Amino acid sequence: MIRQPNAILGNEKLLVTIGKKGEIFGFYYPGKDFAQHVEESQACIHDGNQLLWSNSREWASEQKYIENTNIVTTEMKNSNGLQMDITDFVHPRLSVLVRKYKITSQRGLHGKFFYYSNLQVGEMKKKNSSFCDYDSGILAQYWKSHYVGISSEPLFKEWQIGKAMDTIWWTNAKYDMEDGELQRNNEDIGNLNCAVGWDLNIEPGKTAEFTVFIGGASRRPTLYRKMRQVQKENFADIYNETQEQWVKWVSKKVFLELPDYLGFDKFKQDLQMAFNRSLLTLSILNDPDRGSFVASPEFDHEFEMSGGYGYCWNRDSAEIVTSLLESGYPEYCSRFFKWCKATQMHDGSWFQRYWLDGNKAPSWGNFSFSTQIDETGSTIFAMDRYYRTLHHPIKEEFLDSVWATVLNAAEYLMRRTADGVHDPCICLWESHSGIFTYTNAAIYAGLLSAANMAMDYNENGLAERWTERAEFIKKTTIERFWLDEGYFARGITNGQLDTAIDASIIGTFVPFGMLSPEIPQEKKMIESIMENIEKYLRVPVSDHFGIKRYVNDNYIEGNPWIVTTLWLSKAMLEMAYIIDPDSGEVENKEHRKYTHGALKYIQWSLKGTTSAGMLPEQVNKYSGRPAWAIPLCWSCALMLDNILLLDKIEKKLNSSKEIDNTGLTHDVFRLS
Repeated sequence: MIRQPNAILGNEKLLVTIGKKGEIFGFYYPGKDFAQHVEESQACIHDGNQLLWSNSREWASEQKYIENTNIVTTEMKNSNGLQMDITDFVHPRLSVLVRKYKITSQRGLHGKFFYYSNLQVGEMKKKNSSFCDYDSGILAQYWKSHYVGISSEPLFKEWQIGKAMDTIWWTNAKYDMEDGELQRNNEDIGNLNCAVGWDLNIEPGKTAEFTVFIGGASRRPTLYRKMRQVQKENFADIYNETQEQWVKWVSKKVFLELPDYLGFDKFKQDLQMAFNRSLLTLSILNDPDRGSFVASPEFDHEFEMSGGYGYCWNRDSAEIVTSLLESGYPEYCSRFFKWCKATQMHDGSWFQRYWLDGNKAPSWGNFSFSTQIDETGSTIFAMDRYYRTLHHPIKEEFLDSVWATVLNAAEYLMRRTADGVHDPCICLWESHSGIFTYTNAAIYAGLLSAANMAMDYNENGLAERWTERAEFIKKTTIERFWLDEGYFARGITNGQLDTAIDASIIGTFVPFGMLSPEIPQEKKMIESIMENIEKYLRVPVSDHFGIKRYVNDNYIEGNPWIVTTLWLSKAMLEMAYIIDPDSGEVENKEHRKYTHGALKYIQWSLKGTTSAGMLPEQVNKYSGRPAWAIPLCWSCALMLDNILLLDKIEKKLNSSKEIDNTGLTHDVFRLS
């Protein structure tokens, strides 16, 4: 079943995805890619007559994060006078989800509060075992080395472990709740579900409170230890520790001097919030022990409509760690590149995608013709960006540690580009086979990056060879793929020049820098590329336009993507940065055009988030709502890049002290 979350929670070991009414969609432990232990997990109320499920239509909900934290609050109101407030967060030191429920009734209520779960521990549906150790206050379900336990404060008063099957419905915990009483079956095996319950007696206008703990462990004694520990802790203490931890982590970020957008402070606040939320999201989706990232929490487990997203792609992660580097978190680079050293294949390349532990993931990139060569170029490009920020002696130590990796990767790229363009492979979108502008640009950047490190390693001969090949690739790509219409062809597919315009051709400028705006002819090429992308790939939705991947894109209805939209805005901001708006009227007008255009695309992207602020992969072209992978790490990385560029422009303007003769600062972010 495909279920896109509205918010995510996590710590170093545990990842949880939840819907907008507080229902759990995913519970990933001990890795953020595997195993996903939950089919269904949510609360319900028996009002004396019937069950009121928390995800039913009768509840109106509002969900958001506590500022600068990964703590989520969900406020739900029912027309019958009931209100259910949920506070969710993952324990700062334990792999335990903490769920605080506050139930208020304006009319009064005498019934039951139930917490129901259909757990498929270890992603195994048929062979789970479960037991309730009431004396220890634990209901546990397990399979092999995977354990999930449920406990509570106050301790639940009744429980049921049943078969999640209609054929023996009388034991099914979901049906057992319907009469307001649970049978208290202590153990069972097979396809199971479970429920725990409490008496619910609320006087009019009063509130009842329950805290549910859901923990993961690899062994039974470990599970018991964790659950006993949280049972002893005070909720307020856990909450405060969690909040303090996240606020402290966010405070490490770079200081931003963001401009007002058209004079309104609110958009400035929105940008700051988006920056912080992107950082917090990336922190959850990272494996801190290994350095890898899941592209997005998996939601298409059976590959019904995609190849899945709960894996690590080098391409995505290379952009992610460099964005985090610029944001003030260099440690993500060092950990990821250590992971890259371990996962590099014998031929010097990287596989299509990996599990977080470095094992090769399910793939359609098992052959040289079906690999994605851009991932190797992207990885070396990112390594060099990190390398350039280091200082002696760490810089030399890093180069020593990665030199063999760089050498093997660069030589792989050399072997695959003998003709000045790369050998046939799969494009970055994993939708076409052939030779591509984007992939050539990534290889160009990768080889120049390797050459920079080779120079410092006193391998001048290699540096010269790799630089020469990079320039040959640039020359050949322009000669073969630049069109009279003023943009690069996608590349060559089915043996023919593919002139369909693809948003990824902006990669020749950002991030890979094959074209430079400092060179007049190449500046014109960049401008023409941006104009054509806007002309052919804009999709009207949410009072502006998003950018889809390419013409005739039919993946998930051809929605606009956040990544492609923010690529374009990033390119605009890069162009704006090199312009001195005080040089003259023409320059000032050009600066305004780029900054205003970029801000509109950024604003559009922010409109496409979930109510909790999660940046998706796509925006539904009909409704404007977030679509498909939610959240997407790559989208978060591009949002960071754009906001950092806005900050860079503002700091440049401030440092130049652009004051007119009336003493007022020029507002280059305001259109005349």
